[in-house]
Amino acid sequence: MDVRIENVTMEFQNTVAVNSLSTTIRNGEMVSLLGPSGCGKSTTLMLLAGLYKPTCGNIYFGEKNVTNIDAEKREIGMVFQNYALYPHLSVLKNIMFPLRMQKVPKREAKDRAMEMARLVQIGHLVDRKPGQLSGGQQQRVAIARALVKKPNLLLLDEPLSNLDARLRLEMREEIRRIQQEVGITAIFVTHDQEEALSISDRVMLMKDGVLQQDSIPQEMYRKPINSFAAAFIGNPPINFLLARKTEQAGNYELVNSSQIIKLPGYLNQQKIQIGLRPENLFLTDKDNALLTGEVIHLETIGRDTLIRVQIEDVTIRALIDPSIPINVGDQCHLGIEQDHVHYFDTENGSNLERGNSYDGQANMEQYA
Repeated sequence: MDVRIENVTMEFQNTVAVNSLSTTIRNGEMVSLLGPSGCGKSTTLMLLAGLYKPTCGNIYFGEKNVTNIDAEKREIGMVFQNYALYPHLSVLKNIMFPLRMQKVPKREAKDRAMEMARLVQIGHLVDRKPGQLSGGQQQRVAIARALVKKPNLLLLDEPLSNLDARLRLEMREEIRRIQQEVGITAIFVTHDQEEALSISDRVMLMKDGVLQQDSIPQEMYRKPINSFAAAFIGNPPINFLLARKTEQAGNYELVNSSQIIKLPGYLNQQKIQIGLRPENLFLTDKDNALLTGEVIHLETIGRDTLIRVQIEDVTIRALIDPSIPINVGDQCHLGIEQDHVHYFDTENGSNLERGNSYDGQANMEQYA
């Protein structure tokens, strides 16, 4: 089932939680709503669930306008952050509970509940109570309960935030497996960029109630629409450098540093914000260097070595090959391939490689 959101706004007193949001989520897609706390992602989920009614705009499930239809009539399944299981009921009865509310015959309800339990790989735990399960097992019960009534849409509200790092990794892979196996349209709310990028067909990045970028994960990382998207996506975070144009064509001087860097000729701004991802920087010789500075910090992060380099009053991070010998106090020269440099407008943050400033709404025709 396609889900279409048309110019939806949600206001609470003097706060605009969601501002003129429009997008289409295609049938069978897993889409993540991503952003910092207070960006409007959970409010958007509540609007889709029917728990909030928008101030203006419309929501369609397929061709049906559900904007004013109550939650219980929208045929959705929802998985909450805290699982919301009934502690006094067995796993099987927890999964069966929505079917009891629909007055499904007991035998059919039990069969469907067992089918869902096997799907989420807890068929051997159906006689236990929630208190006897691990966090990951409880989450599987919650997913089975959401799916047992065969909803048209699955909504997941920060479902992994209560799990430890290892379980989070395991469960996000399981959620993706289950979603693809069932073939259900799913919307996943998270503030964790790694979760969003790893399991989603598309990511909707929000800030202050406004949709910033709506794209496939690879595009959001490689072609951020603005400086907010570039800063939010990526770990370690992107380096931002401020540079001002010199009298010599193509040359810019770093603010707070006397170093001169050469930028493409189409950039004509007096000031420009340059974005360099740490993983795209590499050690090189002086003649091929973009930047030169002193190593002030060094640490090993898994298979990579992270260094911090001081360039007069500017500090940047770079991930380098751990086999290269380097120490704190060394002078180093850093290079980067031109295709990996991002340029942003200092006034509105728009990516200057993309042309005009982004208006907050995505043109999703290319994903249809």
